[in-house]
Amino acid sequence: MDGRRARTDQERTVLAAASAVLIERAGHLTDLLIGELRAHSPHYDLAVPADEHWQQIDEALRYGIEAITAPRSAPRRDLEFARQLGRRRAEQGLPLDLLLHAYRTAGYLVWDELLDIVSAKDPGALPVLVHTAAQVWAAVDRQAATVADAYRSTEEDMRRRSDERVQALLDALLEGRSSPAVVANAAAGLDLPEQGRYAVAVLRADRRERFHRVTAAAGLRFFWRMRTDCEIAVVALGDDAGLGELAAELERRCAGPGGLSPVVDGLAELGLARRLAETAMLTCGAAEPPGGSRIVRLDERLPTALVVGQPELAARLVAEVFGPLLALDPGDRAVLLETLDAWLGAEGSAGRAATRLYCHRNTVFNRLRRLEQLTSRSLSRPRDLTEMTLALDAFRLTPN
Repeated sequence: MDGRRARTDQERTVLAAASAVLIERAGHLTDLLIGELRAHSPHYDLAVPADEHWQQIDEALRYGIEAITAPRSAPRRDLEFARQLGRRRAEQGLPLDLLLHAYRTAGYLVWDELLDIVSAKDPGALPVLVHTAAQVWAAVDRQAATVADAYRSTEEDMRRRSDERVQALLDALLEGRSSPAVVANAAAGLDLPEQGRYAVAVLRADRRERFHRVTAAAGLRFFWRMRTDCEIAVVALGDDAGLGELAAELERRCAGPGGLSPVVDGLAELGLARRLAETAMLTCGAAEPPGGSRIVRLDERLPTALVVGQPELAARLVAEVFGPLLALDPGDRAVLLETLDAWLGAEGSAGRAATRLYCHRNTVFNRLRRLEQLTSRSLSRPRDLTEMTLALDAFRLTPN
């Protein structure tokens, strides 16, 4: 026990004497270290201003030398400085592997210098110094671990802030705020051209999924945003993809229902595209026919979109065209409107409509004639047929 105690005291004495000389040589060590780092990689000079680099390395070396002989209970100023340096280098963009290389190289320089000092002043103490190697390198390892943790934490914070900023810019575009500065910043943050082929899909959020940053499929790039009642996808179509491919991909991924905008020509038009996609989704309504498309394209439902986009006029249209029909018993009214819907879906074929309704074709004719009598309109006159079709859409897709 006494031998071990004496040896520990001797180690401390040797380290203290060598460290006192080493502190005086800190500036020289800083010059050596910076020379070796520059020879290793030009990125040190590219990332860190020269004066700042020298000052911070000198300070880190001094704190590191102090830590070699400091009591275990003493504050670890070397570790606090390592945390500050890790955050700073992450902000400056110096790769982490180069930062750790700097700490390892500094450790070698300090150890070599300690050997030179003890060899010159007291060669007989070299075996004692060798016993301190584990202590010295443990200090270097802990500094390196601390600087790496601070670097990674700062890098993650920066990535999160960057994501939040890009999401805010994307939200601004979707809300119609498309100033040149917003468009340019969003294009840079999303790595997208300001001018290009884009579409927006709006999906009803019957499920609650987490925000997807970016996904890609079939030559399409999706940028997803979550809202309280819907999920929005901004889609970069590239040069070749069309709305057909996009609709198919969305139907494969999503349960819907949802609406798809026409193609727009740049990021500045995403606000318009979002509004059009929302209108397209409204045409799905609560009575989307079985087997019908769950992701609907606005360009395929423009007449219906006109109806749902003007709810006041839609209500007037329903009242004007279906007034007497609305006074019927709900079950009777539903049968007549279901027959009209089936007949329109069958492109005016009473036979196919009858098959869909599981009734005789004469029954279809009879119901349609009754509908014509109640509405004072003829399904054989184009203008009347248009009014009946739009009124049916309005009745089904707007609050009654």
